[in-house]
Amino acid sequence: MFFEAKEYLTAARILGGLVDEAPLHTAARLLLARAYYHSAQLAKAEKELRAILEQDPVEHYARLMLGRALERQGRAGEAAAHLRLAAAMSGEASGPAAPGADQ
Repeated sequence: MFFEAKEYLTAARILGGLVDEAPLHTAARLLLARAYYHSAQLAKAEKELRAILEQDPVEHYARLMLGRALERQGRAGEAAAHLRLAAAMSGEASGPAAPGADQ
């Protein structure tokens, strides 16, 4: 509901509490990372995405989002490796979609 309304800060606040209670709940943590990403809290998004990938290194969407978050922080070199891995995991032969396609 908060994502549809583009109320990402509210979503992040609510999801942050949920993730604190259930830190291994990947879906909630991924939503929290998305809320941070869309509200331009990129360092927080990066932290959540790295935590997801530490638990599950083949979580494709977390890998893609981490690459995008790093790109938005001006860290294209670091982002490239994550974006290549995400593309390989999803079977995309030509690489990741254009920036902003995951929004």
